[in-house]
Amino acid sequence: MSAPVPATGLELRSLVRADGVLELSLIEAPVRAPGDGEVVVRMEAAPVNPGDLGVLLGPADLSTLSAKDGVTTAAIPPALLPGVRGRVGQSMPTGVEGAGVVVAAGSDPAAQALIGRTVSVFGGGMYVQHRTLPAAMALPLPDGTDPADGAAAFANPMTALGMVETLRMEGHTALVHTAAASNLGQMLVRICRDDGVGLVNVVRSPQQARTLRDLGAEHVVDFSGPAFMADLVAAVAATDATLAFDAVGGGPLTSQILSAMEQAQAAKGGAYSRYGSSTHKQVYIYGGLDTGPTALARSYGMAWGVGGWILTGFIGKAGPQRVQALRDRIAAELTTTFRSAYAAEVPLREMLDPDVIRAFSRKSTGGKVLVRPSRT
Repeated sequence: MSAPVPATGLELRSLVRADGVLELSLIEAPVRAPGDGEVVVRMEAAPVNPGDLGVLLGPADLSTLSAKDGVTTAAIPPALLPGVRGRVGQSMPTGVEGAGVVVAAGSDPAAQALIGRTVSVFGGGMYVQHRTLPAAMALPLPDGTDPADGAAAFANPMTALGMVETLRMEGHTALVHTAAASNLGQMLVRICRDDGVGLVNVVRSPQQARTLRDLGAEHVVDFSGPAFMADLVAAVAATDATLAFDAVGGGPLTSQILSAMEQAQAAKGGAYSRYGSSTHKQVYIYGGLDTGPTALARSYGMAWGVGGWILTGFIGKAGPQRVQALRDRIAAELTTTFRSAYAAEVPLREMLDPDVIRAFSRKSTGGKVLVRPSRT
């Protein structure tokens, strides 16, 4: 039986004004009644992922953050304003994923069956106290699951699984992952270990390298070390990795990975070719920790590719049956393979605090923030 649902609830919105100012606010938004195949979820937990920051903060200069009368603003540098012209004047909901309890449902039996269940949900607009959405977008979690454990059950787990699935679909046997000490990277270490997939982990400090080795990662390469390139070539050769997922994007790292792959292939011997190894080497950029240009020093023959990779694109290629199988695996391994850790929890109202905004925007390893929408 459905519980009473309030007529309105707080929702975090992001707006780019015509004068080049980002504006964050909390509004009292109507809680829409569920349609036949929909549910209403009382949101209990929602993570702040790097992917959330693009909508939430855009290219705003966070040194200009200011809060007044329940609204937080920051200036967008004029040179970066053209990139967000398309959203000027649009008050946008934020938050990719989260978890909560289904408090109401439409007449469809599949939706009714979810009433009272703790579910993981995705689809945007999750920094809100109540969210109405299709029942198919709600993943039932095992009885007794803390919503905090299910809050990040979509973006990072599906991305990590999508990387391994992409490897299989494209015929590779091992991969390289950058920013590997992240929450997502640690999930990928566990998946590759359990699935027998070779993995080269590129990190940015000795401390991050220790973190991954403590998890059981075999091949860890420190980007900050003096022997980085030699270590990368050795790890790529040991695993025979020909696919990489780069969260950094800018700078020389993509090119260095391709070069390491080419050197590893050349070391196998065989007839010389002026076009390099015939083995295809592929790097997918899926993040932008470095927002500068991607610098390619083409020293890896002609059998290579650099492209973008996005989770929604992978989901479209994989198809609904395979995606559901991956979601079922996530639910079954939620507190093991796909567990997430948080450095802080904040109520929804505190998302307008400039200090909180600066904290969750740092994208630092181990600094993930969990929003508690229904906490007062």
